Amino acid sequence: MQKIITHLWFDDQAEAAAKFYTSLFRNSRIGRTTRYPENVAGMIGMRAGSVMTVEFELDGQLFYALNAGPTFKFNESISLFVNCENQAEIDALWNRLLEGGQAQQCGWLKDKYGLSWQIVPTVLGEMQHDPDPEKVSRVMGAMMRMIKLDIKALQQAYDGAK
Repeated sequence: MQKIITHLWFDDQAEAAAKFYTSLFRNSRIGRTTRYPENVAGMIGMRAGSVMTVEFELDGQLFYALNAGPTFKFNESISLFVNCENQAEIDALWNRLLEGGQAQQCGWLKDKYGLSWQIVPTVLGEMQHDPDPEKVSRVMGAMMRMIKLDIKALQQAYDGAK
């Protein structure tokens, strides 16, 4: 069993979110689902028999989703960081996660459930850790002007191409 599991609080969309997220990533599945018993549902304003929790895996990583009402909302202080091997993967994930959501700066977006994601090319980490500060500066400057990250443009900045 995974020792540390990301726990996500939803108003009442945990099951829909889990189904959507598992449709996006290989090696993903919905696990156990629990439902609110009558005595607990009434205490917190949920419907008896409605989904309480959903366990799901995204590319082998376990998540736990809870429907518990509108008390807490997601914000950008927590995001899911996705390493992408190529531009096609970035484009596909970006486009699907952005459906009903909102694009943000530097490869970040907020999905239709309010959860923040960073859709990032793996090569960016390598560029950011280059020992040449000029290369790092150019890459970071290029990235700061982007919404969805573009590997070709990042590579051009890294190489110093005009």
